[in-house]
Amino acid sequence: MTYSGFRLIREALTGHGGWKPVWRNPEPQSAYDFVIVGGGGHGLATAHYLAKVYKKSRIAVLEKGWIGGGNVGRNTTIIRSNYLLPGNEPFYELSLQLWEGLEQDLNYNAMVSQRGVMNLFHSDAQRDAFRRRGNSMILHGSDAELLDADGVRREAPFLNFDNARFPIKGALMHRRGGTVRHDAVAWGYARSADRHGVDIIQNCEVTGFRIEQNRVLGVETSRGYIGAGKVGVAVAGSSGKVMSHAGMRLPIESHVLQAFVSEGLKPVLPGVITFGAGHFYVSQSDKGGLVFGGDLDGYNTYAQRGNLPVVEDVCEGGMALMPIIGRTRLLRMWGGVMDMSMDGSPIIDRTGIEGLYFNGGWCYGGFKATPASGMVFAHLLATDAPHDTAAAYRFDRFEKGLMIDEKGVGAQPNLH
Repeated sequence: MTYSGFRLIREALTGHGGWKPVWRNPEPQSAYDFVIVGGGGHGLATAHYLAKVYKKSRIAVLEKGWIGGGNVGRNTTIIRSNYLLPGNEPFYELSLQLWEGLEQDLNYNAMVSQRGVMNLFHSDAQRDAFRRRGNSMILHGSDAELLDADGVRREAPFLNFDNARFPIKGALMHRRGGTVRHDAVAWGYARSADRHGVDIIQNCEVTGFRIEQNRVLGVETSRGYIGAGKVGVAVAGSSGKVMSHAGMRLPIESHVLQAFVSEGLKPVLPGVITFGAGHFYVSQSDKGGLVFGGDLDGYNTYAQRGNLPVVEDVCEGGMALMPIIGRTRLLRMWGGVMDMSMDGSPIIDRTGIEGLYFNGGWCYGGFKATPASGMVFAHLLATDAPHDTAAAYRFDRFEKGLMIDEKGVGAQPNLH
């Protein structure tokens, strides 16, 4: 079933009786060539590219819940390619390029909106750091523009420019960044993977790995044993739990990250805005709600809920930046479980067990990385070699001292 304007008109004129389910709901087969554990954005994207780009078949995606019920549906929808370090910026630039062609690739409206990302700065030192970041972005093929205070005022005149403690002196503007409808990404990748023959098995929790002579033979699940030639794990905040079934202890901690949506408002925000003096980021959805978030709650958990101190901290940051939102009512909030690596950057690599591969440690970068994560993980599974843009995302970087410490806060995951 191909989507088009003509199809939409025809269905509207005939009572919408011709629409079919977006993907199948098959029973698991006894064995597959490739099993992807995790039916979130990264797992589904991996299956899509593995089937479409690398022409592999007999692929299954195993999801313990339902498609769109994990972190891919629990985020603030931001996409960007404004990283600093060589290990990260080429990868996220690849991801942004894939976002730009995603809807045509999937034949699905993911609501990709490149409305721009504006990172504010409040001191001369912060300006110099952002100038350096912008130069790195440009050198790696992305876009960056340094705005002065007047340039920011033209973009967002409602900000609190005269805050005595945090005066707004300018911003780093990344105009190709923006937002994407998060659950539509999951649905689009699921639909495309299914069209290419991938079996998407929902309500199928992996409870163990069958390993003999240091080679994975398959996975034990809540729906029985499933054999596999290769197994790729992409389960975000559940990485530690799942990989422990293979006897692995990861350099990863799981933390909860809260996000919030306000009541619907008239259009006010031109794009994504981040507060340089506190961890607060905000955009406006097509429904009018302000979508915003901030710091991790800072304690280890597997629960998709947060606590009130972080709500207060995030709202204080929003009020310092935008006093106009003071009377806006909060509509809803939620939590996603973040897999925080020790240097703030991801891991995409083979494990010490033959046939077992891992994708995780995404920290704050998981959603924006979805297309590139799927592409490079599919490349690794198909070729047994790392993709050029993900060559630095190795397990052994911690052993060799080759960490990718993007934010300069070291091995303290709650600060990433």
